[in-house]
Amino acid sequence: MHWLTLNNGERVKYCSPDDQPNFPNTTFILSDPAGLIQMGGALSPEWLLTAYRCGIFPWFSESDPILWWCPNPRTILMPTEFKLSRSLAKVMRNGGFKVTYDTAFDAVINACAYTRDETWIMPEMIAGYRQLHEQGYAHSVEVWLDGALVGGLYGIALGKIFFGESMFAKANNASKVALATLCTQLDAWGFQLIDCQFSTEHLLSLGAKEITRDNFLAKLKHALSYETEMGKWSLLE
Repeated sequence: MHWLTLNNGERVKYCSPDDQPNFPNTTFILSDPAGLIQMGGALSPEWLLTAYRCGIFPWFSESDPILWWCPNPRTILMPTEFKLSRSLAKVMRNGGFKVTYDTAFDAVINACAYTRDETWIMPEMIAGYRQLHEQGYAHSVEVWLDGALVGGLYGIALGKIFFGESMFAKANNASKVALATLCTQLDAWGFQLIDCQFSTEHLLSLGAKEITRDNFLAKLKHALSYETEMGKWSLLE
């Protein structure tokens, strides 16, 4: 582990893949680029779980080292605050979609990575989340239409918080159906929030909101005080 000085004069901690997972406290979060807290390390389950428990997540491009972030503001979605429009409710009733959990994790994460022109979901990142899925921490929501996978999302569950990573849709409303179904299930299980990381107009239209980093970290601490229920998920009937 050592410290790097960036071109703008900011200093950031850099770790090698062989270092033990460890992150500095929030006083070391950079203002430029905003929210960056550490570079390097690995995408092993140990590194990923340590990061999420600190409110930190990886996000980087193919040519970059691993970059770890804790942005301010933070975007979250409370399961009870999902905005279910009448049109979406009708689609969920009559659109012919079938929703499953943890039946096609690899297909979902690969679709999230490769259905867009640019992706931050690199092969080594896919490998790390696949291991977390095998260990019972990472989960997928699959949306099917006429037997074909047309939408879904994946993320990590710790305590009573779900860290949403990415979602995709190959049919109209498919990702919305995945998120709406997930919110209903998480609410039934007593989950307190979904971490959406960064804000988008799409997420805000569905009920997500921005909160301060300090507020998020306080909510995270409370959500992590609950036991993590590991293993594959099943859809509540």
